[in-house]
Amino acid sequence: MKVILVKDVESLGKAGALVNAADGYARNFLIPRGLAKEASGKNIQGLEREKETIARRAQKEKEAAQALVKGLEGVTCHLSRKVGQQDKLFGSVTSKDIRDSLADQGIEIDRKDILLEEPIKSLGEFSVTIKVHPGMSAHITVVVTGEE
Repeated sequence: MKVILVKDVESLGKAGALVNAADGYARNFLIPRGLAKEASGKNIQGLEREKETIARRAQKEKEAAQALVKGLEGVTCHLSRKVGQQDKLFGSVTSKDIRDSLADQGIEIDRKDILLEEPIKSLGEFSVTIKVHPGMSAHITVVVTGEE
C-alpha cells in the first residue's frame, strides 16, 4: 500500500516521503497514529505543497540551531557542590544540573540533549557536548568547584 508519511518513521523514511508499506502495517499502525495517510490523488497533490512547507520549516530549524551553536560558543557553567575528604563530591553533577545552570544564563536546552557519558563526580573543568540539531553539536565548559 502506498502511503505518504506525515511524520518521520525510523523504519520507512522522513516526513513527506511517498513510500510502500505493508497493508496491515499501514492500516493498523501508521494511519491510526497519524504517522501517515493513504496516497490518493488528492493527497499526492497536497504532498507537493506540504513538501515546500516542510522544507521551509526544516530550513528555519537549521538556522535556529546554527544561531544556538554560535550562542553556546564560549559558555561556561559554574557549579558548586559540597565536597568531602580528598575533594570528592557528595552526589554528582548531572545533565539536569547543567540544564538549570544554562537556564539561569537564559539558554533553554532540553536535558536529553546534554551528552554526558556519566555524571561528573569530581572537582575541575569539563568539556560537555550539547546536541543541538542532527549533525550539529556545541561544546560548553562546566566548572565544578567546592562549597566552603
